[in-house]
Amino acid sequence: MEIELLHVMDALPGLVWTALPNGQVDFLNRRWCEYTGMNAEIILQHWQDAIHPDDLPELLERWGAGLASGEPREVDARLRRFDGEYRWFLIRTRPIVDASGQLVKWCGLNTDIEDRRRMEALLAGETELLEMVAGGRPMPVILEWLCRLVESVTVGCYCSIAVMQPGTTRLEDCAAPSLPPEFIESIMDGTVDSDPYLSAAQSNKQVIVSDLLSDPRWEHCSWRPIAAHYGIRAYWSIPVVSASGKVMGVCSIYYDNHRTPIPFDQGLIEQISRIASIVVERTQNDATLRLSEAFLAETRRLSSTGGFTKRVSTGEIIWSEEVYRMFEFDPTKPVTLESIRSRVHPEDRLSFDDMLDRQQRAIDYEHEYRLLMPDQSVKYMHVVAHATKDSSGQLEYIAAIQDVTERRRSEVALIEARSELARVSRASSFGVLTASIAHEVNQPLSGIITNASTCLRMLGADPPNLEGARETARRTIRDGNRASDVIKRLRALFGKTDATMESVDLNESINEIITLFRSELHRSRVTLQIDFAESLPLITGDRVQLQQVILNLILNALEAMSGIDDRPRQLLVKTGQDTDGSVCASVADTGPGFGTDDPARVFDAFYTTKPGGMGIGLSVSKSIIDNHDGRLWAAANESGGATFSFSIPTHQKQRKGAFGRSARWIAGVTDMPKFR
Repeated sequence: MEIELLHVMDALPGLVWTALPNGQVDFLNRRWCEYTGMNAEIILQHWQDAIHPDDLPELLERWGAGLASGEPREVDARLRRFDGEYRWFLIRTRPIVDASGQLVKWCGLNTDIEDRRRMEALLAGETELLEMVAGGRPMPVILEWLCRLVESVTVGCYCSIAVMQPGTTRLEDCAAPSLPPEFIESIMDGTVDSDPYLSAAQSNKQVIVSDLLSDPRWEHCSWRPIAAHYGIRAYWSIPVVSASGKVMGVCSIYYDNHRTPIPFDQGLIEQISRIASIVVERTQNDATLRLSEAFLAETRRLSSTGGFTKRVSTGEIIWSEEVYRMFEFDPTKPVTLESIRSRVHPEDRLSFDDMLDRQQRAIDYEHEYRLLMPDQSVKYMHVVAHATKDSSGQLEYIAAIQDVTERRRSEVALIEARSELARVSRASSFGVLTASIAHEVNQPLSGIITNASTCLRMLGADPPNLEGARETARRTIRDGNRASDVIKRLRALFGKTDATMESVDLNESINEIITLFRSELHRSRVTLQIDFAESLPLITGDRVQLQQVILNLILNALEAMSGIDDRPRQLLVKTGQDTDGSVCASVADTGPGFGTDDPARVFDAFYTTKPGGMGIGLSVSKSIIDNHDGRLWAAANESGGATFSFSIPTHQKQRKGAFGRSARWIAGVTDMPKFR
């Protein structure tokens, strides 16, 4: 029975032993001897020689305590294998007692826990590693720490991890704390497929080299002699792959002896690759995020755009740094609704309060208002806000705010420049109309002189003709008013005045311009035809600007016909109403037309076919009509000449400013779905 029991103990995979009650070892199974490589008789007396020197004191202390108490004990210790490598074992001791409870023997079992200890160390290291990543430690530092972790849990190995340069097959940022720099440099300077390291990166597959010196695949590698010089024989490389399957680098383990990975080794290197992928991807993503945030901050600064969130229920407001700068608030102090409102221009606070009311109703909005700064300067703000709900279901707003002060100033400057250009265009027409203007003024002046002379004769008669004098005086007043009206129209047309959006009778406005042209038409031998539609609806517009358009179109027609001698010079001015209700007007001539030119080109700024022309009249006219929400176009006539037409709707869209005058700021809130 005892012999059979010994055979069973020898067959067990663990290291089994027994000892006498005093602790003297009296049996070691065959597995014990095979593992240590020591003779059974020798090991019975010198089993302590197989224990790692650093672990022996604690082991003996625990063993002695167990002998004294007669209780089971457990302790971890490293045992030297026959090849000199130490592995961790869990050593368990149990007392064996007889029927009377007397201790008769000790039984021990040593279980190999090397792989478990490695995985525990690797898991603990992984946790610490992720904490380093979360703490923002530099990637080279983290990768070097990971290499040292691998080397600490795997006896006799060296580890390196290299990161692939984005967009290339070149490896960089190699961490290899225990490898010679010359060896690593030879790898980094190599070309793809010239060594296992880079081959793994190129193929996205693991590369195993059990014996570097005898493997024919690497016979011509430039780094092979260097590896042999440093005693490197085995070489395992595995790609570091992102979650999306992209190769980000290579992780390698080296040994100084011939070695093929066992299942534990394979699991270890795969886990290292997985950890490295987390480190590299997270670090690169964090770097990209930081760069993106820096770009965003700079973009916001350059575009004067900031952002903020507001929780409606509590009034809590979180601002970006750029918004603090816009409002000139101290970033270290909390933002309150009252502090914001204090910055809003007094004239815009009603619309600002309207915006706050919309926030209570979860309405997306677009808001424009002015800020009155402490130095009394004014800033213009444009806000776009979107209502949403946070994770707890509370209403909050996410908004972007832009300082549009410079844009508003540019718009005003552009409007003023256009106004000046329009005035220049009108002034350039003054010389052409000098004769007509003189004629229109001379007629009532001549009447005034004649009537005054007649009045004097009637008053000097004996007896005085008082009734006749009264009539001539009334005619004098009439002619004086006629002259005054002509001057008023000229001042309105050629003067630099603010415009008024009013109801305009287009027929009447055109007729006033035609009156100025009567003498010029006669001098130019042009026959005028007028075809005004009756009961034409009034339009809302700038009367002076619309008259300028008519003036430009008639002047262009006269100039176009100035060289025509083979056919009558005819000018047709016509008004009417389109099918959509718009009021339209056209000026048709019998001039040379457009030839091969595109009619649309005549509206381009500074485009002209006239010698000495500025090319601004029609461009200004188009801008005026566009600003009235209308359309100006040109077409060639079938019988020769050209027709210029424009149409204006009877109800224009609301505009913030009209062409040719300073735009007045209008603060207001607009529901986003309706905003265009």
